[in-house]
Amino acid sequence: MDTKSKLAGLAALVGLLLMFVRNVLWIPSRTYDKEKNSVGVEYDAWTEEGILEYYWGEHIHLGHYNDEERARGYKKKNFIQAKYDFIDRMMEFGKVSKQMKPEKVLDVGCGIGGTSRYLAKSFSEDTQVTGITLSKNQVSRATQLAEDQGVKNVNFEVMDALAMSYPDNSFDVVWACESGEHMPDKKKYIEEMMRVLKPGGRLVVATWCQRDDTDKPFDAEERKMLDFLYAEWTHPYFISIEKYAEIMKDTGLLRDITTNDWTVPTLPSWRHSIWVGVFDPWPVVIRPLLWWKCLRDGVTLERMHRAFTSGLMQYGMFTATKLNPYVPPV
Repeated sequence: MDTKSKLAGLAALVGLLLMFVRNVLWIPSRTYDKEKNSVGVEYDAWTEEGILEYYWGEHIHLGHYNDEERARGYKKKNFIQAKYDFIDRMMEFGKVSKQMKPEKVLDVGCGIGGTSRYLAKSFSEDTQVTGITLSKNQVSRATQLAEDQGVKNVNFEVMDALAMSYPDNSFDVVWACESGEHMPDKKKYIEEMMRVLKPGGRLVVATWCQRDDTDKPFDAEERKMLDFLYAEWTHPYFISIEKYAEIMKDTGLLRDITTNDWTVPTLPSWRHSIWVGVFDPWPVVIRPLLWWKCLRDGVTLERMHRAFTSGLMQYGMFTATKLNPYVPPV
């Protein structure tokens, strides 16, 4: 066999291998399973590996990039600072301020506690912030970081957000940042947060949503993408911004319901997540057992970017105030 034939054969083999890898990368590897606590198991693994914390810092959520920062180029902004900016913008959106002086704040889906600690520091020491998650490793890491930082008015618990053990009307603020994605019952998710929120208390939620398909059903390619995005990072399913608003309204417990789509200011986060790894690859390079998982995560980040860019996905923001109970006149 001459050199030209060998090269042609090698090229064909490489092409088949790339096609195989591409097909494998469309098969979700971390599907949602409530009985097996797949959400808790995956976050236990991510926390133990430390890769997510190394690149994303204390905050496992997207960042915020204003018009000027996006025009200048998102890579010029500090990736982790973008996450702190997101919290500040979310506080403004939810009208959650130091002046509120809340007694108790609940962070639903707290991760390793970055936002919980940030909120605890933002308010006085008289405010107690509680973070809940399905991951025991996240609770352990969050507690350790609070001790290291000297944040005493915060605590963390392993708890199912759909069956919280807290009494009714317990918290002045209920905060939920990118936890709704993992909830198998979105209606129960909202209702349970409403149950533990005090009358007059503030609810503020940020969550990934799919576009409303009432007038334009998803086509085959959109459905393929959604099915992958549901399953790869152990999400049961997404719903639309409109559906969340409907659920909130139907509780009959909320007033001043406000929604918004923050796709534009959060969109750079997806590719920025990839670039921070490209610029500093060594934590992954020295751990070959994580190469395949990190490759899958990089591919998923890019697919998320494309889904949000195309309008298939949207970044939903929601805030409202719980109504005070009606007291009939004597």
